[in-house]
Amino acid sequence: MTINTISTLEAHRLELQAELDAEKSNAERNKLGQYATPTQLATLILEQAKQLISSDSPIRFLDPALGTGAFFSALLRVFASQHIETARGYEIDPHYGDEARLLWRDRSIEIIINDFTAVSPPTDESSRYNLIVCNPPYVRHHHLESTEKKRLQSLVQSSCNTRLSGLSGLYVYFLCLAHQWLSESGIAGWLIPSEFMDVNYGKGVRDYLTSEVTLLEIHRFDPEEVQFDDALVSSAIVWFRKEKPSPTHQVRFTQGGNLNQPRYQQMIPVMDLKVENKWSRFPKNGIRTIKHDAVRIADLFDIKRGVATGANQFFILDRSHELITQLPPAFLTPILPSPRYLESEEISVDSDGLPDMKPQLYLLTCDLPEDIIQKDYPELWAYLLQGKAQGIHERYLCRQRSIWYSQDKRDPSPFLCTYMGRQSNGDKSSPFRFILNHSRAIAPNVYLNMYPKTLLRQRLDENPSLKMKIWQALQTIPVEKLIGEGRVYGGGLYKLEPKELGNLLAADVFGEDNEILPSLPRQKRLF
Repeated sequence: MTINTISTLEAHRLELQAELDAEKSNAERNKLGQYATPTQLATLILEQAKQLISSDSPIRFLDPALGTGAFFSALLRVFASQHIETARGYEIDPHYGDEARLLWRDRSIEIIINDFTAVSPPTDESSRYNLIVCNPPYVRHHHLESTEKKRLQSLVQSSCNTRLSGLSGLYVYFLCLAHQWLSESGIAGWLIPSEFMDVNYGKGVRDYLTSEVTLLEIHRFDPEEVQFDDALVSSAIVWFRKEKPSPTHQVRFTQGGNLNQPRYQQMIPVMDLKVENKWSRFPKNGIRTIKHDAVRIADLFDIKRGVATGANQFFILDRSHELITQLPPAFLTPILPSPRYLESEEISVDSDGLPDMKPQLYLLTCDLPEDIIQKDYPELWAYLLQGKAQGIHERYLCRQRSIWYSQDKRDPSPFLCTYMGRQSNGDKSSPFRFILNHSRAIAPNVYLNMYPKTLLRQRLDENPSLKMKIWQALQTIPVEKLIGEGRVYGGGLYKLEPKELGNLLAADVFGEDNEILPSLPRQKRLF
């Protein structure tokens, strides 16, 4: 097959991909996790595969989520045809699979229209594949039925001795289930969301990669360089060989640039990866060591997300809303607006203790049953009926509450942290803001509440000036410390969950200030 012929086929495939994608809505493709691999990226991945696989081994190629065949097309461009012994692809969606069969009908690939996770793996070594390359469907766990999750979890447990969380996305199951399809010493390359490197559900994947196979390399793309035009997800390429890892093995972590010339790189011992739960630290940050008697931010503060209403536009009312004057104060709790409305990191107050800013907002919440509201508070009842007509009561969070219009209880917090944000190109400022709240307004779920624990609260009661000192110290936390504990998504969106903020060393924030740091019961922790 000539290069020109291969290039013509790839051009045809790209046209076909665009036509097929256009015939589906974004919502349909999102639900099935259908995001096609760009040609240039597919080529770079197969070129990397050529460097990793033995040059004298005939290629037995498998793509468990073929789509229209981006990786197979790249395989033909990178490897000589006589070097390819066999190729197979699975595609669950006939919309793409049938057209892929027509496109590649004269080429040496078997395309099967079926769910890869429902197919029995080969039982003998000669039928397995020594090169698996895949961009699996990025389907979040809430799109998977509970019975389907249990089926997949059971299959993974038996196929590769790995337990997966019910919060795992479908791509995690694909990666683990392909274990029995890969031949001994075979190479696998997975283009997957990089979130598995940080999130709790990713622990099962991390355990698999450090115990059941030899992890070779993880390349993480710059989060601001989204690899898929239609999916805001930060991606990684994960390479491993099917053999147990040596205790002295080291894994190559790279980030930024491209696969051939990454901007950062670092070798990390696999034994360190076994105990490190935050792989996104690498390659920019070093290995964390076990420190004795270390105090974390979580030892000083109870950190909780703000109130999640499930429908802010319905439950959060502007001060000018007619209900504000018609309802008892017990039904209306002052609440802060989004961080974009804050002109300062210090929230001052008016004479009523409300935030001295616009907009001034209230959270609507009530614990009374509907029949009492209908009888005693007709204005509120009429408003709730409007919400029902809009389907507010059927939204996910509202359905989870015993009373759909009753909100979680939160107290005002003196210290707040915005839990997500972006950095502009070249901007080294922090994507997170620490807010000093003097008002009696509570925070919505775009903030993290930092409630001082008992000992610190006692010191604040004894010396109110510490409040300003603590806030100023929080504002000086180095950007790399916050980013190192948090996580990043496609498009450069950084997030910091309560546990991640709590993992910061108190000494990195407050130094050895005995005025702030109370004497605490201490224990050995991993940092």
